[in-house]
Amino acid sequence: MMQVCISCGRKLSYNDIGATKKFINRASTEFLCIPCLCEQLHIPKERMLQKIEHFKRQGCTLFI
Repeated sequence: MMQVCISCGRKLSYNDIGATKKFINRASTEFLCIPCLCEQLHIPKERMLQKIEHFKRQGCTLFI
């Protein structure tokens, strides 16, 4: 089954799911897309994408 954002209904990518798990709760079963997650956390999307790239370089397996 395709995962969708619980806020806007957008189809989720692996990184959307990873970001929700990294920044909200690793045990999450419902997820937000990156734009909705940024809105909830009150951070710019560019900052979120920078953090995702940082975690990927560190080898975090929540992101591809």
